[in-house]
Amino acid sequence: MQINWLSFTPIPSLVGGMILGLAAALYVLLHGRILGISGIVAGLLHPQKDDFAWRFTLILGLVTAPFLAAFFGIFPIIAIDSSWLAIAIAGLLVGFGSHYGSGCTSGHGICGLSRLSPRSLAATLAFMGAGFATVFVTHHLIGG
Repeated sequence: MQINWLSFTPIPSLVGGMILGLAAALYVLLHGRILGISGIVAGLLHPQKDDFAWRFTLILGLVTAPFLAAFFGIFPIIAIDSSWLAIAIAGLLVGFGSHYGSGCTSGHGICGLSRLSPRSLAATLAFMGAGFATVFVTHHLIGG
C-alpha cells in the first residue's frame, strides 16, 4: 500500500473537521437541535407545524454552498470513476443505513459522539468498520 502524497491534505482536513465541529456545537447551543442531516431531511418529508422553514433553509444552504464556492473560484476538480448505477445503489444503501441506524454519519459521528452517546459510538464503530472492510475488499481482494 502506498500513500498518494499529492492527495494527502492533513491541514485542510483538520480545518474542515474543526469547522464541522464548530458548526454542530453552535447549532445545538443556539438552536437546541442536533445537526444530523438525515433527521433534518426526514423532517422535511414529514414536516411539523413551524418546522419546515429552518429545515428547508439549512438544506438549501448545503446544496447551494458548492455553487457559491465555484463562483469564487475555489471549487476543486472532481473526478468520479464509478458508473451512475453504482452511485445510485450506493446512495440507496446509505439512505437505508441512515434510516436503519436512526441517524447518519454526521448525526452519530459528530453530534452523537460529542454528547458521549453510547448508541452513537456503536453506530460510528459499525459504519467506520464497514467502510474499512469495503475498501479492503474492493481494493485488495477483488482488485477494484
